[in-house]
Amino acid sequence: MEASIFHMGHWSSPSAGFSAFGEQRHVLQHRFNVSVSLSGRTTQSLLGRTGFLVPKRNYNKVLCNLNQEAPVLEARSVDEIYDALAERLLPTAARIRDPYSKYIVGLAGPPGAGKSTVAFEVVSRVNKLWPQKASTVDNKVEPPDVAVVLPMDGFHLYRSQLDAMENPKEAHARRGAPWTFDPARLLRCLNTLRAQGSVYVPSFDHGVGDPVEDDIFVSLQHEIVIVEGNYLFLDDGIWKEVSSVFDEKWFLEVDIDTAMQRVLKRHISTGKAPDIAKWRIEYNDRPNAELIMKSKGSADIVIRSVDM
Repeated sequence: MEASIFHMGHWSSPSAGFSAFGEQRHVLQHRFNVSVSLSGRTTQSLLGRTGFLVPKRNYNKVLCNLNQEAPVLEARSVDEIYDALAERLLPTAARIRDPYSKYIVGLAGPPGAGKSTVAFEVVSRVNKLWPQKASTVDNKVEPPDVAVVLPMDGFHLYRSQLDAMENPKEAHARRGAPWTFDPARLLRCLNTLRAQGSVYVPSFDHGVGDPVEDDIFVSLQHEIVIVEGNYLFLDDGIWKEVSSVFDEKWFLEVDIDTAMQRVLKRHISTGKAPDIAKWRIEYNDRPNAELIMKSKGSADIVIRSVDM
């Protein structure tokens, strides 16, 4: 089996744009374990199974580790991670010409890993850099945004649906576990996006505690869609079908104790008493995080979380 590989050219800085596009190449498609030191002397190395070569750069940035099933993206700061991921997606956006086509990235990780922050920061950078890319490729002066975030939070079951379960008290206590979401609806939305090029999806109102219908619109202009959520890569039931939709899978890895400290602060900031927050973490959040960490093996890139 062969995969198309694109040499992405050189960067002079994160905002300088691309100076060249390379020719299409072909290599055997495998899981490549790579080690990359982006110090200006490094040449090309493979990142994952999706078919990109790491561009040469003239500044230090990220490292990809050896001895991992999937390449590991590490950096000295979160900004370097955001920049590297945005740079990875820009060539894909430039190649898409069909408004119905979408490049859908799944971003998974445990609670407290920083998925929402990473997704929105990467999308912001892609949209900021896109006018330079579009003016080079499409001769557009002010092209619209090409990237958008689709959060999985909107696919929580409603509180009324939890109330209707056999054990409502347990259902509410375990809210955030896989069975308190509606993966079938998420799958339908992703399939609609593939087939029609646009879709309305729900968001989640944390103040009310329920989804908000049709609150997010992924339009024809959006070429890159980052779907972020906890259970996107589970190899079980409908979740497995959801996982199969993604063109590329990113897993945000974090020490579970660190993640739970972040979640504890989040619970307390929303008004929960410290003892109730700690109980919820041990009863619900930590077991969920341990389950999610087991899905890391299906990722194309593992992103090593640093202090947000």
